[in-house]
Amino acid sequence: MTDPRNFEHDVIFTIDLGTGGPKVALVSLSGAVIDHVHRRVEMKTLPGGGAIEDPNEWWSAIVESAREIAARGRVDPSRIVAVACTGQWGSTVPVDAAGEACGDCMLWLDQRGGDLAARQLGGRLAVDGYRPRLVLEWIRRSGGAPSPEGNDPLGHRLWIRENEPDVYARTAVFLEPVDYLNLRLTGRPTATQASMILSWLTDNRRLDCTDYDQKLVAYSGTDPDRLPRLVPINSVVGTVMASVAASLGIPADLPVVSGLPDLHTAALGSGAVADHHAHLVIGTSAWVGCHSPGKQTSLANQMATVPSALPGRYILANNHDAGGVSMEWLRDMVVAPDDDLGRGSPSLADIDEVAARVGPGAGGVMFAPWLNGQRSPVADTSMRASFLNIGADSGRPEMARAVLEGVAHQMRWILDRSEKVLDHELTDIHILGGGAQSDIWCQIHADVLGRSLRRVESPLLANVRGAAMFAGLVTGRLRVDDLAGLAPIDRTFEPDLTTTSLFADRHQEFLRLTKSQRRMYRRLNSAGRRRSVR
Repeated sequence: MTDPRNFEHDVIFTIDLGTGGPKVALVSLSGAVIDHVHRRVEMKTLPGGGAIEDPNEWWSAIVESAREIAARGRVDPSRIVAVACTGQWGSTVPVDAAGEACGDCMLWLDQRGGDLAARQLGGRLAVDGYRPRLVLEWIRRSGGAPSPEGNDPLGHRLWIRENEPDVYARTAVFLEPVDYLNLRLTGRPTATQASMILSWLTDNRRLDCTDYDQKLVAYSGTDPDRLPRLVPINSVVGTVMASVAASLGIPADLPVVSGLPDLHTAALGSGAVADHHAHLVIGTSAWVGCHSPGKQTSLANQMATVPSALPGRYILANNHDAGGVSMEWLRDMVVAPDDDLGRGSPSLADIDEVAARVGPGAGGVMFAPWLNGQRSPVADTSMRASFLNIGADSGRPEMARAVLEGVAHQMRWILDRSEKVLDHELTDIHILGGGAQSDIWCQIHADVLGRSLRRVESPLLANVRGAAMFAGLVTGRLRVDDLAGLAPIDRTFEPDLTTTSLFADRHQEFLRLTKSQRRMYRRLNSAGRRRSVR
């Protein structure tokens, strides 16, 4: 029987709000990205571990990008059938009663609430930063717990309450970035069990619940009146307001589906949607995820399965804070603009070319990619990045290659721990994200992991594709069985056995670094910040 659905015709207007700024795209339900624009929004860092962005800059960038796309006219607006937002999560936007951001967004990197979070969650008898009875109850109900390091919404809300009382007094609701975007589109401040997951305030033994667990809310010290109303994960939360539609150049009254964290849309956009079929993302941060049939948690490894976008399923969540950031740091802070790469700031592709000048192992140089501390599989905000084993003959090629290899070693560590937590091998690994545009980085990951990696087509745009797929599911235009066929693979990277053997030995050295360096970093970074709880 012929399928009457027209995947090529129907188009989703998508927004992917990454830490580096929003991407706006038009994506057909066939998975094709018809047009897109990315505008940078710069993160600001503050003393004491602060990391913020201005939500109004996000919206200005989105409007400008949408107008640019509309002016090119590659899609008849009548083909647009829905709007979907995805992006960073674990960040906090304070919003006033008029629906305006009344303060900066505290990003998932922001650690300033560490002392307050440790006080809220711990005490004299704390184990790994938690009161035992409290954390056991938290894990039993939600499958995870807020971090005593302060780098999540609990720490953010406590910080604003204690240090920005004027902002707190004006705050009617605290929103995740994707839910803030949906508020700007529809005028409705809602959230879901998925978008609020890093607040750990829902009983995740029940999928698609629409109420907060009052005991967990009390444990967190959160004012329940400042939490957004929960709706089911697979929801239409409202329609695009006429004034907003006019500014974006899209039809009014389009349905807006619930916002999803990029963890969820990456899984959908990767096409690896079967249980334990994995996706590996090298974005600003980096992670390994997969769908799973049940709820599992390892607080020690900072990973858990959380409610997914697919009915009746969970998805594995973990994170390394400095994936693509490591390469940007190398380019912007180490590689001088007047070297042999030419005049001006080099591109990341230029860095790849330099790294390719030296073979696997980077001439013995190693890099520990902990620019912002560690999160998974070990939580320790006092840790920092380092180059090791640099000799008189070590230069930019060795350092560039060592950064690429260091991030890959961190991802192997996360992958190995993920399989232990799930008690299941992760297979059919699809690689995506901006870093996956680099052939050499994909090959290094294959060699370090000792696994075949399948790169999805247009890996930088996998999240907007996933957001469009989600909108197709919510509006009934797609079925779950359609998804695997809507993410074509452009290349498979096979591990080189000789190189994999070399990296197996080096990986053991990499794993020893945390244990050998931890006390030093605690001493070095204790001034002006809370000591790590681990």
